[in-house]
Amino acid sequence: MKVLIIIPAYNEELNIEATVKDVTNNTNYDYVIVNDGSKDKTKEICEKNNFNLISLPVNYGLTSAIQVGMKYAKENDYDIAIQFDGDGQHEARYLNEMAEIMQRENVDMLIGSRFINNEGFQSSGIRRMGINFFASLMKILFGQRISDSTSGMRMCNRKVMKNFIDDYPRDYPEPETTARLLHNHFKIKEIPVQMRERQGGVSSISPGKSIYYMVKVTLAILIEKMR
Repeated sequence: MKVLIIIPAYNEELNIEATVKDVTNNTNYDYVIVNDGSKDKTKEICEKNNFNLISLPVNYGLTSAIQVGMKYAKENDYDIAIQFDGDGQHEARYLNEMAEIMQRENVDMLIGSRFINNEGFQSSGIRRMGINFFASLMKILFGQRISDSTSGMRMCNRKVMKNFIDDYPRDYPEPETTARLLHNHFKIKEIPVQMRERQGGVSSISPGKSIYYMVKVTLAILIEKMR
């Protein structure tokens, strides 16, 4: 079973070395960094350390970075692709267990959730309210509660890779793609993980974008249900 860790990175000069070290110290899996047109020294740091790197010429956004990583995984015959943030929030020590569960239980997508055991960094109160709202909405619409649909720590099989390569929503794709997979009867499972607070840099979701985020994602989930 071939496993690839996809690390999307935009302006992660403060975090990318530690992220790769975490991955290589805790797994034997391959990885690829997709540098999404960073304006800081992310690219230079990766090249200096001979990290496995795909560097996009401009900032296309998270959607394009993930799709590029998924295409790389598909073209190189990987069985499992893992989305793993480059900001230092995720912990690679969970990835071996996640891969074992994927294979043993024949899961299409496995999500690392902060909110099963409520341990580690729990995000802000406002974001937790939004995440709980999405969890309740998905339970009502699709019959399964996903406690952490915004988690960027996700593992998927080849069927999901193809789905994401063909169509991956822009802006805030994690809850939207989770809703789509549930609607199309893919098997999704969560396991409890701990996450860290961002180790450096700035989150892409500012307080000013929170309302837009909630409205857009809610509408996208409702539209997915009506397809």
